[in-house]
Amino acid sequence: MATLRLGPLLRYADESAATIWVEASRPCVAEARCTEGAGGGTARTFQVAGHHYALIPVTGLAPGTTTPYEVFLDGVRVWPLPDSPFPPSVIRTADDGTGEEEGDGFRVAFGSCRWAAPAANAKDPVGADALDTLAARMAADPTGERPDVLLLLGDQVYADEVSDATRRWLAARRDLSEPPGAQVADYEEYTHLYYESWLDPEVRWLLSTVPTCMIFDDHDVIDDWNTSAAWLADMRETPWWRERLLSGLMSYWVHQHLGNLTPAELATDPLYAAVRESPDGTDVLRAFAAKADADAASVRWSYRRDLGRVRLLMVDSRAARVLDEDSRAMLDPGEAEWVREQALDAAGSYDHLLIGTSLPWLLPHLVHDAEAWDEALCRGERGERWARFGEKLRRAADLEHWAAFTTSFTDLAALIAEAGSGPDAPATVLVLSGDVHHAYAAEPTWSEADRPDARVLQLTCSPVHNAIPLHIRVGFRLGWSGLGRALGRRFARHGRVPHPPVKWRRTGGPWFGNMLMTLTLHGRSARLRLDRVREQKGGRAQLETVTESQLSE
Repeated sequence: MATLRLGPLLRYADESAATIWVEASRPCVAEARCTEGAGGGTARTFQVAGHHYALIPVTGLAPGTTTPYEVFLDGVRVWPLPDSPFPPSVIRTADDGTGEEEGDGFRVAFGSCRWAAPAANAKDPVGADALDTLAARMAADPTGERPDVLLLLGDQVYADEVSDATRRWLAARRDLSEPPGAQVADYEEYTHLYYESWLDPEVRWLLSTVPTCMIFDDHDVIDDWNTSAAWLADMRETPWWRERLLSGLMSYWVHQHLGNLTPAELATDPLYAAVRESPDGTDVLRAFAAKADADAASVRWSYRRDLGRVRLLMVDSRAARVLDEDSRAMLDPGEAEWVREQALDAAGSYDHLLIGTSLPWLLPHLVHDAEAWDEALCRGERGERWARFGEKLRRAADLEHWAAFTTSFTDLAALIAEAGSGPDAPATVLVLSGDVHHAYAAEPTWSEADRPDARVLQLTCSPVHNAIPLHIRVGFRLGWSGLGRALGRRFARHGRVPHPPVKWRRTGGPWFGNMLMTLTLHGRSARLRLDRVREQKGGRAQLETVTESQLSE
């Protein structure tokens, strides 16, 4: 008899359809049945590396409804779990294509960087998990506020920083004195990371009842992934890197990327069809990952979701990079053109443009100038000796955000201004990011001639469940200060770096701790709230609102 190994995850939902991801213990037919009214769907599992997965298409749902569902494998109910303490998992559909509940608004929660929470009753070294805490709040009040979609902006798993429990599991499997040591090495070990993270009872229920959009960042593969051409060349010289990378891309496609796609995209995706049609899709998927490694432009991990009058562009800030020092870019030319087309498509059809990118676009001024300076050094602006120093510094200090890809930083500024201008401009253009293990809001300004009509902000929220050393906290605070700005300009002048095309100021933060941001979008109105985990006596935790502000009316 087939059993449910992982999931269900509610990945996509619109006015009448949804997709639900599951992993089963053996080949079977997976089915989602709605317990009230119409709706449901089935899918036969496909196999990758001895694991069996299904993405169940659910159709026949009514707009503007909340419908409980159950999951069956070969006709046997496997979800909800027996004696579950949680409310039924539900699918909430958009109301008549507007993407928002009447009078309530469309809620987008987002964050990044989540270590798996330890087992129940174990001491948590980084404090309570924001996703666990959100799930507990929702379960205690099933009819209360909940996100309509959850954006997970990178580092859903940490392949290079495993827990003590996972280290013990790895040690029982292989010799950790051999590279890559206490880091994941292959597909099977990646699956263990997802089990550890997504079988957390609260998170498992949360992901079963709130749709999610995901994108990777470096730790989903390895710290500093694709920092530079020299870094990549060094990694390719190691005997374990190829298996690590291919396994990372394969497991990401299965666990995260498939659910990012709409039903229409899935229906025409040749790789999805090939994997499903094969008795064992491992070789097909591995060949795809190998091609993606050899030619980043051969695959697109970025995607678009139209959530009623809200457009989400999730941008791949890792695998799409051009690393040649003379033509460095965050996005290869084809990817950059695709992002531009999606942002400008059907102007006037959306009220809010959300650009999701795992890495912040606007950094503290000192950090921004240091990264741009370092890029200039590595390019040879100050000679070979400085170039060698710049490469060492780049890796040691993680200088590889948008600021370290100066042309791409400038291009994104121009695209945001264009998308946010004109009679059909949206009310807001919001860049959502994570990575830096703290939260802040920053607002750019353009020259009078280039100033967009939309309100533009960058909103950074990280971590969901992680930590940041004290010296890094101090460094980020310094980065926003007048002294930090002056130091940054000295770096920039030394590297002959021109002034960026926009100025920006911090409008909120920095805030530290485990947290989530929530946008409430209603018509052309946008409101932001930041909730941070506050632990109480007895080990209980709750989300406490740190700040709330109106972004547009």
